[in-house]
Amino acid sequence: MSSKNKNTQLVSSGRKKAYTHGVVNPVVQRASTIVFDSVADLKNAAKTRGDKTLFYGRRGTSTHFALQEAITELEGGEGCALYPCGAAAISQALLSFVKAGDHILMVDNVYEPTRDFCDKILAGLGITTTYYPPTIGAGIKEYIQPNTKVLFLESPGSITMEIQDVPAMVKVANEHNIMTMLDNTYGNGLHYRPLEHGVDISIQAATKYIVGHSDVMMGVAVANKKYWPTLREQSYLLGQCTSADDAYLALRGLRTMAVRLNQHEKAAIEVAKWLEQHELVDHIRHPAFETCPGHDFFKRDFDGSNGLFSFVMKTGNQKAIDAFLDSLEHIKMGFSWGGFESLVTANLTMKGLRSKTGWDLGPVIRLHIGLEDVDDLINDLSQALKVYQQHL
Repeated sequence: MSSKNKNTQLVSSGRKKAYTHGVVNPVVQRASTIVFDSVADLKNAAKTRGDKTLFYGRRGTSTHFALQEAITELEGGEGCALYPCGAAAISQALLSFVKAGDHILMVDNVYEPTRDFCDKILAGLGITTTYYPPTIGAGIKEYIQPNTKVLFLESPGSITMEIQDVPAMVKVANEHNIMTMLDNTYGNGLHYRPLEHGVDISIQAATKYIVGHSDVMMGVAVANKKYWPTLREQSYLLGQCTSADDAYLALRGLRTMAVRLNQHEKAAIEVAKWLEQHELVDHIRHPAFETCPGHDFFKRDFDGSNGLFSFVMKTGNQKAIDAFLDSLEHIKMGFSWGGFESLVTANLTMKGLRSKTGWDLGPVIRLHIGLEDVDDLINDLSQALKVYQQHL
């Protein structure tokens, strides 16, 4: 295969004639039952364990295979498993490799549902979790226990956006025969490819930038050659599957991801630079800004940013935060991010969201800058910050 730019890859991957039947896009092939012409054909399909071979609907159709091939190529892995949402991709990837008595190292600024899964589900299965500071780097070796099975990373981290020194941490994990997983939803495979940095499994909430239009729930996990057979089979046994229609929409979103990310990135940096000068703002937590912890690692390892960042207020209270949120017009309140629309969430404290690292700074407001006009978004933030100030 000839080498190609990542932008070209997004347009061309997963478009074999076997998937497209001669048209531009892969067909939407919906199926539960697959029928076979002979016992030999059935046995052969079963033997392949579903890798791009029709066997049963849960193992996928040509539409799923096209998406899996495209995401695998994007992330540079051996294979890709599909899940009904990002949280499912994280939980099922972990369940595929841990058992009672095992220990997990989990970054302390992790996505809240991941923390809940560890504390409320895995703990009940006899699997323990230790949370570590996101900026620990090679110091992670001090947290390793004899039964540590997985080192889980998220970089940048949820809400407070710390970027981890992934190569240093992977080196330590490899020295202790510990597998590594990374939530790469921010890096999206275009701007960051964890497997190139030694990570074993890269996980994304495809709900966000891959789909890009806030209308599909989906998760993906791409594994290297060592771990793909186990991830593939365990995910199947755990009943994980997605609809062909959702796979089609994810493929459609993938084709425009590069141009969308360029606009998200440009607009977010412009908004962040405006906020940086505001009298109420303490500092910006955008990976491309020096004020974001781990900024040097971002410059070293990433090819770009996107629309997601946070900013920390100098002071505040819940009344001011609520008034700020209620006064926004163009920037909507809502969970998730990565779609065409601008979104906001806010936290007065980090209580309950981290356990190993404290938080003695002001309120954190997280923005996802969408594809609206930047001046409209800045004007919206300007009037909302005036309301915020009135309620201090």
